[in-house]
Amino acid sequence: MRDFPDGFGAADLVTALREFGVAADEVAYAPVGFGDYHWTVRGADGRRWFATVADPARKEQGLPGLRRAMETAAVLRERDGLEFVVAPVRSRGGDPVVVTSRYAVTLFPWEPGASGEFGQEQAAGERDRLLALLGDLHGRVPPEVTPLAVLDVPGRDRLEATLESPGGGGPFSAGARALVDAHAGAVLERLAEFDRLAARVRERGDGLVVTHGEPHPGNLIRRDDGSLLLVDWDTVGLAAPERDLSVVSSDPAGLEAYTRATGRRVDAAALALYRLRWALADVADFAVLLCGPHERTPDTETARDGLAWTVERLAAGPWSPPG
Repeated sequence: MRDFPDGFGAADLVTALREFGVAADEVAYAPVGFGDYHWTVRGADGRRWFATVADPARKEQGLPGLRRAMETAAVLRERDGLEFVVAPVRSRGGDPVVVTSRYAVTLFPWEPGASGEFGQEQAAGERDRLLALLGDLHGRVPPEVTPLAVLDVPGRDRLEATLESPGGGGPFSAGARALVDAHAGAVLERLAEFDRLAARVRERGDGLVVTHGEPHPGNLIRRDDGSLLLVDWDTVGLAAPERDLSVVSSDPAGLEAYTRATGRRVDAAALALYRLRWALADVADFAVLLCGPHERTPDTETARDGLAWTVERLAAGPWSPPG
């Protein structure tokens, strides 16, 4: 996020960091990502950290889900020794999440390397390394606390209400309303298509695995030796493997390295389902935000651009594979 969180500043972060045993000498806001707020931290001992501040009210499963997600990442690192998992640090009380009056704070060790961006094209070699990494993750015994990744579109009820209600109250409301009105039919068609795909995937009935949820280049750190690290584990959850694989490629042919590593065939319908879910969830987030009261900020500008791009993708046609 490029906006700062309401009612939470550097002094609040410094106080929360003490619960992790970190005496912060320097904190700097990092305007990256969309959804949570981030700071880089340097402790009095010179060690570097990365802190995330989240509003649990904006999470699909709230604070309980965030706690379970962070505990899952910690267990995968501690129990299974998965070095590619950038897991949260535990507080002095053993909890990977420290809660303030409104926000939840998590702390991670600083990892040197280069990160990518959401939507960035991956070279074949890096993609195959990521697929091998995901195969390793999917083969692990799920920690008992791992949350179930809900299959339905988050915010669907609010999206459907927004399609029927004029809304308004912000500088981008008129433009958002025009986009929603122009593409309402396509959005409803894609929701119906989502339901058909979900029924196919549920009927298939494959076992659920631990999935990261968003293994795109923006959540990867590339080390100098070519190895990859995965960050942002707040979306971890039990789901079909295609939840992760759909982020890597929409084409099963581009996922052959995963099949070689795991022996598991990739289901084209499940790939389409999860890619469609992501797009519909984005439309729900952006449309509800912009069709309601809001101010002009860097983040609402991002939402405006994201809404236009995503509804045009949805209107381009069916997402279901042949057959």
